[in-house]
Amino acid sequence: MSSTVITNIATLVTNDPSLADSSPLGLVQDAAVVIDGDHVVWTGESSKAPATDNRVDAGGRAVLPGFVDSHSHLVFAGDRTQEFNARMSGRAYSAGGIRTTVAATRAASDAELEANLTRYLDEALRQGTTTFETKSGYGLTVADESRALRIAAAHTDEVTYLGAHIVSPDFADDPAGYVSLVTGEMLDACAPHARWIDVFCEKGAFDGDQARAILTAGRAKGLHPRIHANQLSYGPGVQLAVELDAASADHCTHLTDADVDALANSGTVATLLPGAEFSTRAEWPDARRLLDAGATVALSTDCNPGSSFTSSVPFCIALAVRDMGMTPDEAVWSATAGGAAALRRDDIGRLTPGARADLTLLDAPSHVHLAYRPGVPLVTGVWRRGVRVV
Repeated sequence: MSSTVITNIATLVTNDPSLADSSPLGLVQDAAVVIDGDHVVWTGESSKAPATDNRVDAGGRAVLPGFVDSHSHLVFAGDRTQEFNARMSGRAYSAGGIRTTVAATRAASDAELEANLTRYLDEALRQGTTTFETKSGYGLTVADESRALRIAAAHTDEVTYLGAHIVSPDFADDPAGYVSLVTGEMLDACAPHARWIDVFCEKGAFDGDQARAILTAGRAKGLHPRIHANQLSYGPGVQLAVELDAASADHCTHLTDADVDALANSGTVATLLPGAEFSTRAEWPDARRLLDAGATVALSTDCNPGSSFTSSVPFCIALAVRDMGMTPDEAVWSATAGGAAALRRDDIGRLTPGARADLTLLDAPSHVHLAYRPGVPLVTGVWRRGVRVV
C-alpha cells in the first residue's frame, strides 16, 4: 500500500454534507485529496495536505466522485438501429420492442454476451463511471436469465434480476403462467447471482398486482426491490415502490401529487433517466418538482439497446440541466451521491475520509462544465479503488 496526494485541484466535489452551504456538493477550492490504498483518507485545501509517498498534479482541473450509474441493461446482443430510425421518423415508442433484443440475446453465446458487456463498461469507465448496476431481462427463460446474471456478477456487485421485463413471448397467451415462472423456478435459479429484483410496472408489461407478487417473492429470497415505475403513463409503480421500501423508483415521468409526496416522505430514491426521453422524444421527467418536494433524486443512463443507447453520465447531466429543471450542482450530486443512495451505498458517491477512492478528473476547472460544454469528452482521468485506470 502507498499513499498518493492529488493536488492543485481547482474545484473538488466532496458531497460532504458538513461542507454544504449554497451547494449540495461540499465544494473545496484549491484542494487536494489523499488516497491510501483503495480509500480516501484526507481532503482539504492543498496547502494543508499531509505528506504522502506519491504526488499527482491535477493542473488546476476539477475532481469529483466517480459517477454511480444505478440503472443499466448491459447484458444483451443485437442491434435496434432500425427501430430507432423508425421512431425518429415518427413511430411511437412502446414496451414491445424488447422482444427483438430477447431473440438476439437468446441466440448469443456466453462469450458474446460478456464481450458486449465489457465493451460498454469500458466505454462508461472512460466517461467517469466507476460504479454501475446492471440487469437481466433480455433472456426471459430460466437458463437465459440466470446466465445473464452470472455474467454480470463477474463484473459488478450491483446485479438485478429483471425476469419481469415483459411477459416472455413464449407465454404470450398465459401471462399468469409467466408470473408463476418468474416467482418460482426462474427466481430460484437467479437469486444466488443477484442483489436486487426489478419489475417493469407499466401498461404492456406488468400491472400493480403482478408487480407486487413478483417483488414480494424476490424479497422473500433475499433480493431487495427496485421498480421501473411510471415511465409511459400514470400507474401504481411509484406507490408500490414506497409501500415495499424499494431502493429506487426508476423513470418517474408521469407522477401525481400523491406520488411526489410519497417519494418525498420515504427512503425510495427517484431515479431519472433522461437518455430514455431523449431517445424516444417523450415527455421529460420534472426533476424540479421532485427536488422542491424534498425527494432524493438520482440520475442514470438506462443504457440499453432500445430506448436509451448511451453509456454517458455526463450527457445525462447535460440533459437534466437543460430539460429537467436541475441546476448543474443538483445534477452532479444526483449522478454521484444520488446514485449511491439508489443503491443504498455510503462508501461511494462522495470524496470524504473512509470513502472508496473512486475519482474523476475533468479537463476543466469546474464540474459545471459537464453541462456547460455538452458532448465534449472532458473526463481526462479516472481512479477506481485508488488505482488510476484512465
